[in-house]
Amino acid sequence: MAKIQIPRGTQDIVPGTVELWHYIEAKARDLCRRYNYAEIRTPLFEHTELFVRGVGETTDVVQKEMYAVDWFGEEKPRRDGGGLALRPEGTAGVVRSYVENKLYGAPNQPVKQYYIGPMFRHERPQAGRYRQFTQFGVEAIGSSDPAIDAEVIAVAIRLYEELGLKGLSVELNSVGTLEDRARHRTHLLAFLENIRTELCPDCQSRMDRNPLRVLDCKVEKDRILTKDAPSILEYLSEESAAHFQAVQDYLSAIGIPFTVNPRMVRGLDYYTQTAFEIKMAEIGAVETLCGGGRYNGLVADLGGDDMPGIGFALSIERLLLALEKQGVELPIERGIDCYIVVQSEAAKGVAFRLLDQLRQGGVIAEMDYLNRKMKAQLKAADRNEARYTAIIGETELVNGTVVLKEMASGEQRELKAGELLQALKK
Repeated sequence: MAKIQIPRGTQDIVPGTVELWHYIEAKARDLCRRYNYAEIRTPLFEHTELFVRGVGETTDVVQKEMYAVDWFGEEKPRRDGGGLALRPEGTAGVVRSYVENKLYGAPNQPVKQYYIGPMFRHERPQAGRYRQFTQFGVEAIGSSDPAIDAEVIAVAIRLYEELGLKGLSVELNSVGTLEDRARHRTHLLAFLENIRTELCPDCQSRMDRNPLRVLDCKVEKDRILTKDAPSILEYLSEESAAHFQAVQDYLSAIGIPFTVNPRMVRGLDYYTQTAFEIKMAEIGAVETLCGGGRYNGLVADLGGDDMPGIGFALSIERLLLALEKQGVELPIERGIDCYIVVQSEAAKGVAFRLLDQLRQGGVIAEMDYLNRKMKAQLKAADRNEARYTAIIGETELVNGTVVLKEMASGEQRELKAGELLQALKK
């Protein structure tokens, strides 16, 4: 019978690797606690309409990448809002929860939340990109203060820094308000009409729906064709320009360097004003690690009052790849405290009770379950990177003692079995 293999674009996170995930997730949670962001957990699937309305009907996420099913579970790429979809990103679900659970009435405002969990996109798998991937993201809803824009960016950059990454760069832009974009749209369309037939089919479609996203095209030919396109920064209102300048000032105040990139618009329709990406320069390539921005109209689009918001999301898979590229080794604690070695079946019964006492006392402990000889058990203790072994031979069984051996030094001493827990804790 043929083996059943893992679906394309997914991965098993096995022991030896999962500890890296634990470390990163714990670091992210600790950082969010310091910045006063609380965790939220939303469903893995939502009504398709949430993403059509929230992420944007013209986005690649909705048009090409979203896993959508109808009510009966038959897989269909439905884009009309019917049925259900595996979540392709986290912001829409968080905002839906904000509206549905009336978090706009919570005592602490703005509402600051974070999430860690799997997302799903049907795209071509490659290094750092999977069809099921894990995102860490934060959302701050209820404030239009440019200081919180800088705070959100700081959460992302501080996480990377605390994990040991170097050579990071923040690219910053303002995509303006709807009014700003309407002024820009007229001039941008006039420019794009001259090159419409030379653009890729996707960009020709974007011109009719959301021409600003033509500037986000990844096709190199299109990027060259649009290099002289009118910049959104030239059409910002006085208020939007002041907001953008204030974000830059706050970032400078806390020592986060950045560059302004007028072409950076992000790939989702809900962005307004501040948009940003964090990149890592590598030899011959620049890797985008994180992206985010403001979504001041999204709460209203999903049925709530008109409340401002800002957030970011980053891929933990891509973060792990960046750490590997830079040779950063996370300080993962491996090994166990004690491995109990026995000589006989009678000693095994004593060892099993002792093992339970150690574990209840907070000691990481293990014993043999394959009925191996003592020599093989000692080798197993080495493979488990045990700091100590507790040996129960025939003499120790009769005397109610164990021989405690420190594996690094080879030093050993005999003590009462009841004293083992305290000896290990010391």
